[in-house]
Amino acid sequence: MKIFVYEYITGGGLWREAPETAPAGSLLREGAAMVRAIIGDLSAIESVEVVALLDERLSGFSFDGCRWHAIGSGEQEQAMLHELAASSDYTLLIAPEIGGALFTRCQEVESAGGQLLGPSADYVAIASDKHATAERLRAAGVPAAEGVRLRVGDAVPPDFSLPAVLKPCRGAGSQGVRRIDRPQQLSEAVPTISEDHRLETYVPGLAASAAVLSGPGGSVALPACRQWLSDDGRFRYLGGSLPLDDALDRRARVLAEAAVRAIGLPRGYVGVDLVLGDAEHGSQDVVIEVNPRLTTSYIGLRRATRENLAEALLDIARGADRPLSFSGQEVRFRA
Repeated sequence: MKIFVYEYITGGGLWREAPETAPAGSLLREGAAMVRAIIGDLSAIESVEVVALLDERLSGFSFDGCRWHAIGSGEQEQAMLHELAASSDYTLLIAPEIGGALFTRCQEVESAGGQLLGPSADYVAIASDKHATAERLRAAGVPAAEGVRLRVGDAVPPDFSLPAVLKPCRGAGSQGVRRIDRPQQLSEAVPTISEDHRLETYVPGLAASAAVLSGPGGSVALPACRQWLSDDGRFRYLGGSLPLDDALDRRARVLAEAAVRAIGLPRGYVGVDLVLGDAEHGSQDVVIEVNPRLTTSYIGLRRATRENLAEALLDIARGADRPLSFSGQEVRFRA
């Protein structure tokens, strides 16, 4: 079986959208960590051959356990994505929602006749839009933060409850996210937005995430992770840890599965960001975002899983019933 693993930053995605921008920063660190982890796990499966793309500007960088193709232009990245998607049994995409990068590549894999090892383009279209996701969840009875969509040129919403969080509707990580505590901050921030943003009520509590593996036979929620975020009002992702307390873990897993199902019936790995409130029975718990792709938590979850997590992902995506067991030992990981 041939699996094409595409990670946007390491795989040459910047050549297409921002050719003058070389891979660097937090997105490179997290992208490199995720792609190396998933390639390592997939290549350990005896029947699997892994192929990937690699931005030629990343000198000294390589992938162990796979065959990779150097990318030196946007045209080459797009052509190789189509070629490898068409010739592989599955394509696993890891890309940010910024600028529709993930959605566009899902469409390209599907148009090339490839099989996504992840959610469809239709699923990604909803989950990539933070406001559309929240509205979809709330309509389905899944708790999500209250908020409004702000378009370029919109007036400052009157009497919106503060503190609040302002963030791009299509973003990745914490880029462009800021906490708003005072009306003056809101008045200064809204006129500066250059794309759709979501203004939502700030929800206090424990920041957590839970990943869900899905396929035709159903879904499996993985152990929830605590998220470590910066306290400067920008909510920068610093890393995570697991396991959570049993009661918190159960609440997070149940809510994550409900959120994933509310958007549709995906295939593969979907990460859900949550806030777990103080109420013992979870009445203050809310979903913050749904990430229709591999997330950084995979790095910690693979350490806590007694089995090969990528093999389990593949089996569940193909409709198999794959039980998983976890060590219960503390695992910490950094962004």
